[in-house]
Amino acid sequence: MIRHPPRAARFLALALAAGAVLATGACSNGSDAATSTSSRSAKTLTQGEAETALINATDLEGNWTRVNDAATWRDSLPIGKVDAAQFFTDSKTTAADCQKLLNVLYGDALLGKPSGASAVAGFSGGSDGARMLYQVADYDRGQLDSSLAWLKTLPVKCDQFTVTGKDGSTRTAQVIETSLPKAGDSRQGLRLTLQGPVGGKPATLTLDLAAVRLGTNAIAVTNGGLGGTEADSTQQAVTLGTQRLKDVLAGKTPGQHDPALKDRAWR
Repeated sequence: MIRHPPRAARFLALALAAGAVLATGACSNGSDAATSTSSRSAKTLTQGEAETALINATDLEGNWTRVNDAATWRDSLPIGKVDAAQFFTDSKTTAADCQKLLNVLYGDALLGKPSGASAVAGFSGGSDGARMLYQVADYDRGQLDSSLAWLKTLPVKCDQFTVTGKDGSTRTAQVIETSLPKAGDSRQGLRLTLQGPVGGKPATLTLDLAAVRLGTNAIAVTNGGLGGTEADSTQQAVTLGTQRLKDVLAGKTPGQHDPALKDRAWR
């Protein structure tokens, strides 16, 4: 007569076997993800590669022209002090985050200071006279992740706040989240609106902010102006810019992309 193991023993054996399969699958998935990410992260951009990864005016629809004075661009509306008293909870911390946003915009450092190569291109024009600042750079991975995580908190922390300018004038600010094409390893989109006086007259500054991480490298886009922002151009810059950066990281020469990419929705 055949003797079967006790039911408890059989159950334990099955449980151990299932656990082993799950553990193997988990290790395999984690390894694949780690390999994929590390293969990209291991590539450090040279200065020449960062410049090659920049988009061109032809990548953007509309009357965009590349300019050489982007480093001198400074909007006056973001300059001012955020008062902590206007926030109900975590007032000092929240005010500091909103102040940091204004500071990094004025300093053209949306993702913080790059740790390696960095290249910037400026474009003006568009249908509403907007301006776009486009940056490709290599960062410390921890800093890059922290910067993206910080940007993600701003639509809640800084959804509405006021700024006092050096002349005592008051500006009203609003931050909302915007969707970006599914590009890169991670991404974050925001829209900042600032209302206040410019030259003694009421004005509204609207800026689209976009950041996309690819390994330890990232692109950052600031697009807009007093005439509004062109969301389509921001989307195009993110989509085609990420592809150019991928090409450069893979050792390829960025080529001409299908024009349909400019109009397709990656959502």
